[in-house]
Amino acid sequence: MSAETQPFDGSSKNQYRIESLAKGLQVLRLFDESTTSLRLREIVDRTGVPMPTAFRIVATLEEEGFLERDEDGNIRPGLAVLTLGSSALRGAGLVEASERPLRALAAATGETVNLGVLQGDQVLYLARLRNADLVTANIQVGSTLPAVWTSMGKLLLAYLPADEITTRLGPDAFGPGHGPNAVTSREQLDAQLAEIREAGFAVQDQELALGLRSVAVPIFGGSDTPVAAINVAVSAARQDVAALRGPILDRTRQAAREIGLRLVAA
Repeated sequence: MSAETQPFDGSSKNQYRIESLAKGLQVLRLFDESTTSLRLREIVDRTGVPMPTAFRIVATLEEEGFLERDEDGNIRPGLAVLTLGSSALRGAGLVEASERPLRALAAATGETVNLGVLQGDQVLYLARLRNADLVTANIQVGSTLPAVWTSMGKLLLAYLPADEITTRLGPDAFGPGHGPNAVTSREQLDAQLAEIREAGFAVQDQELALGLRSVAVPIFGGSDTPVAAINVAVSAARQDVAALRGPILDRTRQAAREIGLRLVAA
């Protein structure tokens, strides 16, 4: 029986399973409403993981912000876990509210459409309806891309205070791996963000990758701060920037307004 047809019933281990990751998730699952903190020995007893391994798992999760330890040695969930939880809840509602408008937008434009939110200095893709000939074939739901080179990322950054942008953008925010028109400094980015705030939309013209353009607009859920963004991504060989700023932008704004209304009504 091939790997493709082998039933996934837990009777045999997944060949792609990463044991260290599985053990880390096992530790995180120990915490719930009734168990808000544990000692390292309790983690060992409850998981059966050897003490040295448990120590390394906890130390790694602590360094990444998923666990924290108080002065008495009690271990509890960290801020990163809470952020993941709130993002999941928020994302589920957004995806549900956006499904029909995004499908209508994809059908009307014949292009790839995406829904995304900010996650640190990255854009997290929550929904994606892809045109088969788009150059970024490796992007999928759950992917993240640098906010400074994406239309959705720049748009969402533009609505943040300057100090929060500084906090979000790490030392590698302008690293390698971008398209020919990408900004490479905070000064260049700030100039773009000022234009985006004024216009209310963002265009990406081969900044993320050669041959890729997109236009993004915000989704508002009852406040002046966007909860997410949607974009239409196109091949530069097929659509010019004028098209992004014209009919495609109009249809994208219409979809964003509909999603916003659905969020408020939910």
